Amino acid sequence: MTEGARGYLPRVYRDLRAEHPGIAEAYDALGDACRRAGPLSQREQRLVKLGIAIGLASEGGVRSHVRRGLSEGIEAAELLHAIAIAIPTAGFPATAAAYGWAREVLDTQE
Repeated sequence: MTEGARGYLPRVYRDLRAEHPGIAEAYDALGDACRRAGPLSQREQRLVKLGIAIGLASEGGVRSHVRRGLSEGIEAAELLHAIAIAIPTAGFPATAAAYGWAREVLDTQE
């Protein structure tokens, strides 16, 4: 997988993949199998992954899924709504942090 195929990739992610290409290949195959395992659309899968990243308070994950969602045609308002609906499940602090990370990504896109 190239950086161009996914957009921005942190250096640590690129380095880990470069140093362990077999693991990277297996990881990519697992991701592909998971995506194909059910009926969810690419859009639905992206929003689910954003929700998971919020619940994990994963700054990199939230930023990545917001960037990728935008590149896949998901509107900023839709991404922010997906974040807002995480409040009852993920809690206000995790959701507020995710909202801030998403706004930073969105502000660089405007």
